[in-house]
Amino acid sequence: MKAISKILGLVILGLLLLFVALGFALTHLFDPNDYKDEIRELARSKAGLELDIRGDIGWSLFPWLGLELHDTTLASASTPQQPFADLRMLGLSVRVLPLLSREVQMSDITLNGLNLTLARDESGKGNWEGVGQPAQQQVQPEAEPTAPTTETEAQTRPGKTSRPLRLDIDSLSIKDARVSYHDAQSGQQYSAEGIELTTGAIREGESIPLKLNAFFGSNKPVMRARTELQGSLRFDNTLQRYQFEDLRLTGEASGEPLQGKTLSFSAQGQLLADLAADVAEWSSLKFTANQLRGLGELKASNLQEQPAISGTLSVAPFNLREFLDSVGQQLPAMADGNALSKAELITRLNATSNSLSLEALTLKLDDSTFTGQLGISDFARQALRVDLKGDRLDLDRYLAPPAKDEQAEARQSEVKATETVAVGSGTTPLPEKPTQQAWSEASILPIATLRTLDTRINLAIGSLTAMQLPLDNFSLKARTSGGLLTLENFKSGLYNGQMEATASLDARPDIPLLSAQTRIAHVPVEHLLQSQGEQVVVKGLLNLDSDIRTQGNSEKAWIDNLNGKVGFVLDNGILVDANLEQQLCRAIATLNRKPLTSEPRSKDTPFRELKGNLTLRNGVASNPDLKVSIPGLTVNGNGDVDLRVLGMDYRIGILIEGDKGAMPDPACAVNERYVGVEWPLRCRGPLELGAKACRFDNDALGKVAARLAGEKLSEKLEEKLGDKVSPDLKDAIKGLFKR
Repeated sequence: MKAISKILGLVILGLLLLFVALGFALTHLFDPNDYKDEIRELARSKAGLELDIRGDIGWSLFPWLGLELHDTTLASASTPQQPFADLRMLGLSVRVLPLLSREVQMSDITLNGLNLTLARDESGKGNWEGVGQPAQQQVQPEAEPTAPTTETEAQTRPGKTSRPLRLDIDSLSIKDARVSYHDAQSGQQYSAEGIELTTGAIREGESIPLKLNAFFGSNKPVMRARTELQGSLRFDNTLQRYQFEDLRLTGEASGEPLQGKTLSFSAQGQLLADLAADVAEWSSLKFTANQLRGLGELKASNLQEQPAISGTLSVAPFNLREFLDSVGQQLPAMADGNALSKAELITRLNATSNSLSLEALTLKLDDSTFTGQLGISDFARQALRVDLKGDRLDLDRYLAPPAKDEQAEARQSEVKATETVAVGSGTTPLPEKPTQQAWSEASILPIATLRTLDTRINLAIGSLTAMQLPLDNFSLKARTSGGLLTLENFKSGLYNGQMEATASLDARPDIPLLSAQTRIAHVPVEHLLQSQGEQVVVKGLLNLDSDIRTQGNSEKAWIDNLNGKVGFVLDNGILVDANLEQQLCRAIATLNRKPLTSEPRSKDTPFRELKGNLTLRNGVASNPDLKVSIPGLTVNGNGDVDLRVLGMDYRIGILIEGDKGAMPDPACAVNERYVGVEWPLRCRGPLELGAKACRFDNDALGKVAARLAGEKLSEKLEEKLGDKVSPDLKDAIKGLFKR
């Protein structure tokens, strides 16, 4: 038995020596460089690849099947004069005996100096097209297969099994590699330079340490980024399952979008791709971008057809203003320089290649908190969808600071000049009509943008400040589509009153069309004036209903084309700095030919009700039925408000009911003859003056005085003549005096 074992051992040893001797002989007697032409022809005919090996081919046969290529270029067989890759050196070796059992055991794979240049010409053809396609396809006659042709087929045939291919590579090393892409049609260029890749042992089912460094760049926009990727790769080809454990991506980016600033970024977590299930997951995600910090969980599904991403994201509180500045994004000037100093986000994310939705959203911005959802349902149409509820928002903080308005200053100067002679006592001349154009001709609406908008907005905010107005329980519902913008509903509380409105903007025609319907109930008008920086000329609770329309794209065009109707009622009000009662008392004292003996009791004029209706025609509001109920007086008026120059011209009649005061001035005691007489008043001048622009109409007042004098003389004649003359003669005499 020992002899047999010894003989068997000698036989095996002899065979091994024979294999070694054969390998030595082949590697020294056979030179693959002599067959470069044959190798080139084989690559051209079988793979459509133009292979040019300018350097030597080094090789070994046993126990390692080794190969080493130098100075090699690759091109498509259809464009052999346009190489898309050149290689300085490729070295690899495979153990021979494990190949017999479908095991690929390799030593280090080294790839040095790879330069891969991909390009598309003006017609869209790529310089790599045709690679992998044989030069000629030979049609084989159909025949019954006599042996399994693929691994899958062999595994499915009864009684046949095949072991899967197993990889065992000591390491992979890629150094000084470069990949670039250029599209001649768009002029777009991308590149990855300085690629350095190193791995540990590559064995299926085992953790493979990996490290990758590269510099990425583009020309539109000009961008540069340095990146480093580390982690451990694990794969199972049979299950089609691939894991990247303890992934960590870090880097820095700079370029035109960052305006000279640098973005430092990082991401880490556990990445899994299950191709059999057609899903991928990124769990325990942590990411940073300068001072921004966030967490998340992401899952991708339907990878091969229409990928969709879902998951959660959480961004820790950060200074949004400083972050935007750090990435070169200049914020516009805001009324509050500290706005956007705090932001925080928690949301559930859903995305496809053409949509993005943030659901179950909690967004904190400065002192405001919003919940709900927002997103873009179609990137191509910029279809914005917003459904949010907020606790509070001071919108004025984020708007531009008030700009200098030269036209407004000119109007104000005109008003001030008028006010120097227009005081509430009414002893000064009647102000002249304003002539200064009140509105700008600059375009306001971005028409081209509005025509492309597709939005649906639903907002509800507990407390909103906008245009200095404190809006409570604010709600808004609006939509835009195809150039038609519709405010479906607007409601809000205002100074313990209520506002409601609907409106539309049609940007489809060359000249945009606007319409609005508004209702205001029990809103203190003095607060409205104060909030807009206007002088308070009247006080009271405003009730207003309007239905207006206009067209154009500037303030001037909107006012010049303003048409519609407005009805208003002002309850329990005051005409500020306009003592109409004192003016009336002075007029009565003049008629009574008595001097006033008391000082004015107030510089204002209270009223129970002020109401009327406005008919708007091309920027001029006609008001034929103005009515003001003042204690002791009833005021009726008609006139126009010219919104184009913010001027007014009214003729007003005052019916005297008598002084109801506790201690009336004897000089202006109302004679019974004055009751029922309409005393004429003229209001003319800048609208901002309000009642301070009103004076008694002296010409009309003279006629009233003459008529009253005639009535008094008629009374005396009646007393003298008695029944001595006929009634017809009396009437004729009275008519003469009235004239």
